Amino acid sequence: MNSLRASFLILGVFFIVLAGLTGFAAIMAESPPAGIFYVTIAMAVVSFSMAYLYPQFIQKDERMKLIRQKGTMASFVAMVIYFIFFTTALQFNWIDAPAYYLFQIFGALMISTVFISLVIYAKVY
Repeated sequence: MNSLRASFLILGVFFIVLAGLTGFAAIMAESPPAGIFYVTIAMAVVSFSMAYLYPQFIQKDERMKLIRQKGTMASFVAMVIYFIFFTTALQFNWIDAPAYYLFQIFGALMISTVFISLVIYAKVY
């Protein structure tokens, strides 16, 4: 059990280092970070969240079902808000970035929101 938790932590550190390298390369090139930067950060969030949630996820009790249900609902609401914000920002040109760039950020936000909401609800319940 602890070896899987340690594996998630190692993966999280790996993704943080990878995101740091891509972010550093973007800073040195004086350009916005590549899309992989945001996805790598999202994967780091997933890894650290799974390291925290793993002991609770292996239990198939009512508490874990409640955490999943509440986390899914909170993530859905957050994603609708993100979608409305990004659609409005693109429509009115509030953000000067290509649409594919915003969709990569949107995807990373969706992934991160799901796992962060699960961690928050695991702390609450």
